[in-house]
Amino acid sequence: MAKTRPGRKDVDSYTIRGTNKIVRAGDCVLMRPSDTSKPPYVARVEKIEQDNRNNVKVRVRWYYRPEESIGGRRQFHGAKELFLSDHYDVQSAHTIEGKCVVHSFKNYTKLENVGAEDYYCRFEYKAATGAFTPDRVAVYCKCEMPYNPDDLMVQCEGCKDWYHPACMGMTIEEAKKLDHFVCSECSSDDDMKKPQATFPVSPGSDGKVEPKRRKR
Repeated sequence: MAKTRPGRKDVDSYTIRGTNKIVRAGDCVLMRPSDTSKPPYVARVEKIEQDNRNNVKVRVRWYYRPEESIGGRRQFHGAKELFLSDHYDVQSAHTIEGKCVVHSFKNYTKLENVGAEDYYCRFEYKAATGAFTPDRVAVYCKCEMPYNPDDLMVQCEGCKDWYHPACMGMTIEEAKKLDHFVCSECSSDDDMKKPQATFPVSPGSDGKVEPKRRKR
């Protein structure tokens, strides 16, 4: 942890201006950008300091949105996805607009309702090099893409892999009506004439069967 600078003292909490919301070290917050046309920045508070004039500063560790990373946003990045970076900074506590929750990827996929303040993180990100940890993730479907929790997927009863409806020649509406599903690789020629279908909706759901995972 960084040392407290002379003339400052550590404080346990900060109340967001104009609210009764209390921020403590370890909380995730939304911070006002200098360009008001952009969405708020997301950061994790590491430390809160106050000087002898009662000015409060927060040491934060930034989360990056995919479009803020070197590689940019890709198809499998969800709308609420963030990367925990190695970029630390000190900001005025007055720039904190609100609190948010950055879930683990697993916990996010279990949410029944995703609120405006819910985000998730599955990667750590090195801002200088653009490197990610982990650098390999499970891929699914014929397209061999990592899972995007915003996308509907159906599970094959045979191989237990997960598939995008579009990759299997189905619309989302058709996929939602399925009771059983067998992918083309697992079905016989006769079976392919009468598509079947199983419908746990996503790889993040709690099923008894483990989906087939491949490393990419």
